[in-house]
Amino acid sequence: MSSDVLGLSEFYRTHTGQVARHLIRRQVRQRWPDVSGCVVLGLGFATPYMRQFRDEADRVLAFMPTRQGVMHWPVEGPFASTLVEEGMLPLADCSVDRLLLVHAVEHSESLDALLREAWRVLDGEGRLLVVAPNRRGLWARFDRTPFGHGRPYSPSQLSRLLREHLFTPLEAREALYVPPTSWRWLLGTAPAWERLGQRWFPQVAGVNLLEAKKQLYAVRPLAARQRRKRAFVLPMPVSAAPSPARRSAR
Repeated sequence: MSSDVLGLSEFYRTHTGQVARHLIRRQVRQRWPDVSGCVVLGLGFATPYMRQFRDEADRVLAFMPTRQGVMHWPVEGPFASTLVEEGMLPLADCSVDRLLLVHAVEHSESLDALLREAWRVLDGEGRLLVVAPNRRGLWARFDRTPFGHGRPYSPSQLSRLLREHLFTPLEAREALYVPPTSWRWLLGTAPAWERLGQRWFPQVAGVNLLEAKKQLYAVRPLAARQRRKRAFVLPMPVSAAPSPARRSAR
Protein backbone atom coordinates (compact mmCIF):
# COMPACT_ATOMS: atom_id res chain seq x y z
CA MET A 1 0.00 0.00 0.00
CA SER A 2 1.34 3.42 -0.97
CA SER A 3 1.88 5.99 1.79
CA ASP A 4 1.15 8.98 -0.46
CA VAL A 5 -2.10 10.90 -0.25
CA LEU A 6 -3.84 8.68 -2.83
CA GLY A 7 -2.93 5.46 -1.06
CA LEU A 8 -3.87 6.87 2.34
CA SER A 9 -7.25 8.16 1.23
CA GLU A 10 -7.95 4.86 -0.56
CA PHE A 11 -7.17 2.92 2.64
CA TYR A 12 -9.58 4.97 4.74
CA ARG A 13 -12.36 4.27 2.25
CA THR A 14 -12.03 0.53 2.82
CA HIS A 15 -13.84 -1.30 5.59
CA THR A 16 -10.51 -1.94 7.32
CA GLY A 17 -9.67 1.75 7.19
CA GLN A 18 -13.07 2.75 8.53
CA VAL A 19 -12.64 0.45 11.52
CA ALA A 20 -9.12 1.78 12.16
CA ARG A 21 -10.39 5.35 11.93
CA HIS A 22 -13.20 4.68 14.38
CA LEU A 23 -10.95 3.03 16.98
CA ILE A 24 -8.17 5.62 16.81
CA ARG A 25 -10.57 8.56 16.62
CA ARG A 26 -12.22 7.38 19.83
CA GLN A 27 -8.86 7.48 21.64
CA VAL A 28 -8.09 10.94 20.22
CA ARG A 29 -11.44 12.22 21.43
CA GLN A 30 -10.89 10.83 24.90
CA ARG A 31 -7.66 12.78 25.14
CA TRP A 32 -9.25 15.97 23.78
CA PRO A 33 -12.88 15.94 24.95
CA ASP A 34 -13.34 19.68 24.50
CA VAL A 35 -11.52 21.89 21.97
CA SER A 36 -13.91 24.84 22.12
CA GLY A 37 -12.16 28.04 21.07
CA CYS A 38 -8.99 26.18 20.10
CA VAL A 39 -6.91 26.21 16.93
CA VAL A 40 -6.49 22.55 15.97
CA LEU A 41 -3.82 21.53 13.47
CA GLY A 42 -3.45 18.10 11.88
CA LEU A 43 -0.03 17.37 10.40
CA GLY A 44 0.72 14.41 8.14
CA PHE A 45 -2.51 12.72 7.05
CA ALA A 46 -4.77 13.54 9.99
CA THR A 47 -7.98 14.45 8.15
CA PRO A 48 -9.76 11.15 8.99
CA TYR A 49 -9.59 12.21 12.65
CA MET A 50 -10.25 15.95 12.31
CA ARG A 51 -13.90 16.16 11.28
CA GLN A 52 -15.05 15.63 14.87
CA PHE A 53 -13.49 18.99 15.82
CA ARG A 54 -14.86 21.18 13.00
CA ASP A 55 -18.07 22.30 14.68
CA GLU A 56 -16.36 22.86 18.02
CA ALA A 57 -12.90 24.36 17.51
CA ASP A 58 -12.31 27.98 16.58
CA ARG A 59 -10.26 26.84 13.57
CA VAL A 60 -9.22 23.47 12.14
CA LEU A 61 -6.30 23.14 9.72
CA ALA A 62 -4.80 20.16 7.88
CA PHE A 63 -1.16 20.42 6.75
CA MET A 64 0.19 17.71 4.45
CA PRO A 65 3.93 17.36 3.71
CA THR A 66 5.28 17.69 0.18
CA ARG A 67 6.58 14.10 0.09
CA GLN A 68 3.02 12.87 0.60
CA GLY A 69 0.99 15.27 -1.52
CA VAL A 70 -2.19 17.12 -0.66
CA MET A 71 -5.91 16.59 -1.14
CA HIS A 72 -8.80 19.02 -0.80
CA TRP A 73 -10.36 18.85 2.66
CA PRO A 74 -13.09 19.12 3.66
CA VAL A 75 -15.16 18.29 0.62
CA GLU A 76 -17.88 20.72 1.67
CA GLY A 77 -17.21 24.34 2.56
CA PRO A 78 -13.95 26.29 2.40
CA PHE A 79 -10.80 24.19 2.08
CA ALA A 80 -8.69 23.88 5.23
CA SER A 81 -5.83 21.77 3.83
CA THR A 82 -2.55 22.86 2.30
CA LEU A 83 0.82 21.50 1.20
CA VAL A 84 3.76 22.40 3.47
CA GLU A 85 7.45 21.84 3.99
CA GLU A 86 7.96 19.85 7.19
CA GLY A 87 10.64 22.22 8.44
CA MET A 88 8.82 25.47 7.67
CA LEU A 89 5.17 25.61 8.70
CA PRO A 90 3.36 28.80 7.60
CA LEU A 91 2.20 29.67 11.12
CA ALA A 92 3.26 32.13 13.78
CA ASP A 93 4.96 31.07 17.00
CA CYS A 94 2.62 29.67 19.70
CA SER A 95 -0.41 29.85 17.39
CA VAL A 96 -1.77 26.28 17.78
CA ASP A 97 -3.63 24.86 20.79
CA ARG A 98 -3.89 21.23 19.68
CA LEU A 99 -1.48 19.54 17.27
CA LEU A 100 -2.26 16.05 15.97
CA LEU A 101 0.46 14.09 14.13
CA VAL A 102 -0.82 11.06 12.19
CA HIS A 103 1.11 9.23 9.43
CA ALA A 104 3.83 11.80 10.11
CA VAL A 105 6.73 10.80 12.36
CA GLU A 106 7.13 7.31 10.87
CA HIS A 107 7.38 8.72 7.33
CA SER A 108 9.20 12.01 7.92
CA GLU A 109 12.29 12.69 5.83
CA SER A 110 13.42 15.43 8.25
CA LEU A 111 12.07 14.42 11.64
CA ASP A 112 14.23 16.87 13.61
CA ALA A 113 12.93 19.79 11.56
CA LEU A 114 9.34 18.54 11.84
CA LEU A 115 9.43 18.34 15.64
CA ARG A 116 11.24 21.66 15.94
CA GLU A 117 8.43 23.27 14.01
CA ALA A 118 5.83 21.45 16.10
CA TRP A 119 7.47 22.88 19.23
CA ARG A 120 7.56 26.37 17.73
CA VAL A 121 3.92 26.64 16.64
CA LEU A 122 2.43 24.95 19.72
CA ASP A 123 1.13 27.29 22.41
CA GLY A 124 2.62 27.10 25.88
CA GLU A 125 -0.59 25.58 27.24
CA GLY A 126 -1.18 23.51 24.11
CA ARG A 127 -1.02 19.78 23.61
CA LEU A 128 0.68 17.55 21.04
CA LEU A 129 -0.74 14.12 20.25
CA VAL A 130 1.33 11.67 18.20
CA VAL A 131 -0.18 8.57 16.60
CA ALA A 132 2.45 6.11 15.36
CA PRO A 133 2.63 2.39 14.50
CA ASN A 134 3.63 0.17 17.40
CA ARG A 135 6.84 -1.77 16.82
CA ARG A 136 5.44 -4.85 18.59
CA GLY A 137 2.01 -4.78 16.98
CA LEU A 138 0.68 -6.81 14.05
CA TRP A 139 -0.21 -3.72 12.01
CA ALA A 140 3.46 -2.77 11.65
CA ARG A 141 4.29 -6.22 10.24
CA PHE A 142 1.99 -6.20 7.22
CA ASP A 143 2.26 -3.65 4.42
CA ARG A 144 -1.37 -3.97 3.32
CA THR A 145 -2.17 -0.90 5.46
CA PRO A 146 -0.32 2.46 5.87
CA PHE A 147 0.68 1.45 9.40
CA GLY A 148 2.94 -1.21 7.89
CA HIS A 149 5.13 1.41 6.20
CA GLY A 150 7.79 3.69 7.63
CA ARG A 151 9.47 3.36 11.01
CA PRO A 152 7.36 1.94 13.88
CA TYR A 153 7.98 2.97 17.49
CA SER A 154 7.71 1.29 20.84
CA PRO A 155 6.14 3.42 23.61
CA SER A 156 9.56 4.05 25.17
CA GLN A 157 11.08 5.04 21.81
CA LEU A 158 8.25 7.48 21.13
CA SER A 159 8.59 8.99 24.59
CA ARG A 160 12.35 9.36 24.18
CA LEU A 161 11.90 10.97 20.77
CA LEU A 162 9.62 13.64 22.18
CA ARG A 163 11.84 14.30 25.19
CA GLU A 164 14.83 14.79 22.91
CA HIS A 165 12.83 17.46 21.05
CA LEU A 166 11.83 19.43 24.14
CA PHE A 167 8.41 17.91 24.83
CA THR A 168 7.23 16.42 28.11
CA PRO A 169 5.19 13.22 27.62
CA LEU A 170 1.93 13.21 29.57
CA GLU A 171 -0.13 10.11 28.86
CA ALA A 172 0.20 7.11 26.57
CA ARG A 173 -2.69 5.21 25.01
CA GLU A 174 -3.00 2.31 22.57
CA ALA A 175 -5.45 1.27 19.87
CA LEU A 176 -5.98 -1.29 17.07
CA TYR A 177 -5.83 -4.72 18.67
CA VAL A 178 -7.93 -6.37 15.98
CA PRO A 179 -5.69 -8.00 13.32
CA PRO A 180 -5.15 -6.00 10.10
CA THR A 181 -7.56 -7.99 7.99
CA SER A 182 -10.18 -7.27 5.37
CA TRP A 183 -12.52 -9.98 6.69
CA ARG A 184 -15.68 -8.15 7.70
CA TRP A 185 -16.79 -10.74 10.22
CA LEU A 186 -13.48 -10.38 12.10
CA LEU A 187 -13.50 -6.59 11.89
CA GLY A 188 -16.98 -6.70 13.37
CA THR A 189 -15.45 -8.05 16.58
CA ALA A 190 -13.04 -5.08 16.86
CA PRO A 191 -14.68 -3.57 20.00
CA ALA A 192 -14.15 -6.86 21.85
CA TRP A 193 -10.51 -6.98 20.73
CA GLU A 194 -10.03 -3.44 22.03
CA ARG A 195 -11.47 -4.24 25.45
CA LEU A 196 -9.39 -7.38 25.85
CA GLY A 197 -6.21 -5.81 24.48
CA GLN A 198 -6.33 -2.71 26.63
CA ARG A 199 -6.89 -4.83 29.71
CA TRP A 200 -4.47 -7.69 29.15
CA PHE A 201 -2.15 -7.09 26.17
CA PRO A 202 -1.43 -3.34 25.76
CA GLN A 203 2.05 -4.03 24.37
CA VAL A 204 0.69 -5.59 21.13
CA ALA A 205 -1.59 -2.75 20.03
CA GLY A 206 -1.41 -1.66 16.41
CA VAL A 207 -0.66 1.99 17.19
CA ASN A 208 0.68 4.02 20.09
CA LEU A 209 -0.79 7.39 21.02
CA LEU A 210 1.29 9.73 23.15
CA GLU A 211 0.17 13.14 24.36
CA ALA A 212 2.80 15.70 25.32
CA LYS A 213 3.29 19.38 26.15
CA LYS A 214 6.18 21.64 25.23
CA GLN A 215 8.91 22.39 27.74
CA LEU A 216 8.51 26.09 28.39
CA TYR A 217 11.90 26.40 30.07
CA ALA A 218 13.70 24.98 27.03
CA VAL A 219 15.70 27.11 24.63
CA ARG A 220 13.88 27.67 21.35
CA PRO A 221 15.31 25.40 18.62
CA LEU A 222 18.12 27.01 16.65
CA ALA A 223 16.43 26.56 13.27
CA ALA A 224 13.47 28.66 14.36
CA ARG A 225 15.73 31.50 15.54
CA GLN A 226 17.69 31.41 12.30
CA ARG A 227 14.50 31.47 10.22
CA ARG A 228 13.21 34.54 12.04
CA LYS A 229 16.52 36.30 11.59
CA ARG A 230 16.51 35.57 7.89
CA ALA A 231 12.95 36.83 7.62
CA PHE A 232 13.98 40.28 8.83
CA VAL A 233 17.16 40.79 6.81
CA LEU A 234 16.87 44.11 4.98
CA PRO A 235 18.84 45.37 1.96
CA MET A 236 21.73 47.72 2.62
CA PRO A 237 20.58 51.37 2.76
CA VAL A 238 21.63 53.50 -0.17
CA SER A 239 23.49 55.87 2.14
CA ALA A 240 25.69 53.01 3.31
CA ALA A 241 26.82 52.04 -0.19
CA PRO A 242 30.51 52.86 -0.99
CA SER A 243 31.05 56.21 -2.72
CA PRO A 244 32.62 56.36 -6.21
CA ALA A 245 35.81 57.75 -4.67
CA ARG A 246 36.09 54.85 -2.25
CA ARG A 247 35.42 52.32 -4.99
CA SER A 248 38.20 53.83 -7.13
CA ALA A 249 40.55 53.81 -4.16
CA ARG A 250 39.96 50.09 -3.85
